[in-house]
Amino acid sequence: MAEDTIRAIRVRAAKSARFKRDGFGKKKQLSESWRKPRGLHNKQRIQKKAKGPLPTPGYGSPLAARGLHPSGYRDVRVHTPAELDGLDPERDAIRIAAGVGAKKRAVIQEKAIQAGLKILNPREEKPVEEPAPAVSEEQEEESDD
Repeated sequence: MAEDTIRAIRVRAAKSARFKRDGFGKKKQLSESWRKPRGLHNKQRIQKKAKGPLPTPGYGSPLAARGLHPSGYRDVRVHTPAELDGLDPERDAIRIAAGVGAKKRAVIQEKAIQAGLKILNPREEKPVEEPAPAVSEEQEEESDD
């Protein structure tokens, strides 16, 4: 990965602000998630320093790092094994969609590993236990003797 891309990702992480909703600490039912202050006398809307920052264009991430995963790869969501074709292992990492079932997920993971792609949300395959062979009634009687 290019040195300037790594640097841009670090810059993005360093300058990111935590924008909090006005008054979230005063009322229990208010969450921290950002809502734009719209009140006429709202101090945060007026941008009083002590009331926290507002999201503005200056907080945007550098163009080189925009849309990249913190690992530096482009995050590509995959639904089918066919979508892995044409992805570059040097640049792309896959994230298997949540709606994909276990069988198809196993196929996608296997194909991605063969292609050398990084999987951002891998799942370990559970060992399938083979059912015990069925014992007929005749065999049970012989074993009881």
